[in-house]
Amino acid sequence: MDYVLPKLDYDYADLEPHYDAQTVELHHIKHHAGYVVGLNNAVTKLKEARESGDFSLVKHWEKELAFHGAGHELHSLFWKNLRKGSDENKAEGKVLEAIEKSFGSYDSFVNQFSSATATVEGSGWGVLASDADGNLQVFTVENHQKAFIPGYKILLVCDVWEHAYYLKYQNRRAEWIENFFKIINWEEVEKRL
Repeated sequence: MDYVLPKLDYDYADLEPHYDAQTVELHHIKHHAGYVVGLNNAVTKLKEARESGDFSLVKHWEKELAFHGAGHELHSLFWKNLRKGSDENKAEGKVLEAIEKSFGSYDSFVNQFSSATATVEGSGWGVLASDADGNLQVFTVENHQKAFIPGYKILLVCDVWEHAYYLKYQNRRAEWIENFFKIINWEEVEKRL
């Protein structure tokens, strides 16, 4: 089974002015597509290793599988997280209730998520996830696969690899994160909850 680049639910320009069309397009068709190619390649190479019985490069291909597989999965979630923006965009309903229960208030959650995401060392992701009891946690993921919490379901991700925001925001990661909150598709987050 080949992995494929998902189609977006919106046009590249639909996230303007919070997320510029050129970055969205390059991010999707170059960066995310590259993870799909890498993932398919790793799957093929591991299959070839099983068929030939030569596992001398299995460690390399398993690392490639983890890196590209996580990149593909996190990007697929990221695109679903987004919609046309609004300065008034805010969680509602069950998501808001869960956020208030876990963080005390929506503002407290935004502050914690923003701070954690802004301080990712190097490249990575800010993550909102839920445990089996519905308790929410914020954590960061370096690169694509370091620091996952086993048993947590990812609800929301913010990409802070430079390719995700650099054309518009340059080195102003905090400004990108502030604008990210204006384009979150909270209905999609609630579906995952």
